[in-house]
Amino acid sequence: MTEHDTQPTAERDRARKEAGQDQLLPAAGEQPAEQENGAQVSTDATPGAGPEAAIPELVIISGMSGAGRSTAAKCLEDLGWFVVDNLPPALIPTMVELGARSQGNVARIAVVVDVRGRRFFDNLRESLADLDTRGVTRRIVFLESSDEALVRRFESVRRPHPLQGDGRIVDGIAAERELLRELRGDADLVIDTSSLNVHELRAKMDAQFAGEEEPELRATVMSFGFKYGLPVDADLVADMRFLPNPHWVPELRPFTGLNEEVSAYVFNQPGAKEFLDRYAELLRLIAAGYRREGKRYVTIAIGCTGGKHRSVAVSEKLAARLAAEGVETVVVHRDMGRE
Repeated sequence: MTEHDTQPTAERDRARKEAGQDQLLPAAGEQPAEQENGAQVSTDATPGAGPEAAIPELVIISGMSGAGRSTAAKCLEDLGWFVVDNLPPALIPTMVELGARSQGNVARIAVVVDVRGRRFFDNLRESLADLDTRGVTRRIVFLESSDEALVRRFESVRRPHPLQGDGRIVDGIAAERELLRELRGDADLVIDTSSLNVHELRAKMDAQFAGEEEPELRATVMSFGFKYGLPVDADLVADMRFLPNPHWVPELRPFTGLNEEVSAYVFNQPGAKEFLDRYAELLRLIAAGYRREGKRYVTIAIGCTGGKHRSVAVSEKLAARLAAEGVETVVVHRDMGRE
């Protein structure tokens, strides 16, 4: 410890002032300014500052507890939005600012705001005014539902309403309606979910935010070996054990279905090409139905005995077919190399 460090505070302050160092200290309530070549530089940054900054599109999802806020948020997430759940309203401008600094990597932000924030919810109107001042384009989606539907949903999951306290569910619903009354009036889109199921709500969100493009379907094509068990996450399973096994051909046994000779052997067998054509046609029908029902992800499992030859070769060909038809496809060979 130096002698300067042991000086009383008043003496240190006086010495600092005499040396001109007090100019570096901010006044009460001010933010420190950075210095560059002896000049003060403001650290204040706003969305859109700089030639490369682009203010993200913002959607605020709110509404009654139990009306489907989580479903609406997941729908936007599947459409490529950056979704933040239960963000304190005071942090929304900060979130937008971070998105503006991402150089286009975060172009669309959705924020779920509800009464779970309790006292933070009171800052929402102030944050909205701040966004308007900054020129941020924002939309409010409000999820509504009848008292009867909300009571039924809370009772089905056996959870209390966040505002009911020691009272009944209907008391919490009434308190929440009153708290959200002004926000509902400011909403750009109000969706009544009283008689909607999950798929119908997703369809309404898609209609508003997916644009003219059809919602994208993502597929995982997974090869596997039946002797190691069925994939637990498979939506569809196809069995390739109706084809002769390359394992019993000595010159092919060491290789996998990724090898051209093994693949040619598999698809030269009776029924192999016909299966691929008809299964791809069936998947087109199923994929259209999945899109209508709001399902965005599908796992297609292709199995053989050990998951090394037939299932691998067919999975590769099937994935190529799906990708050619515009389905975002990932191939996974679960059991290849496991023997």
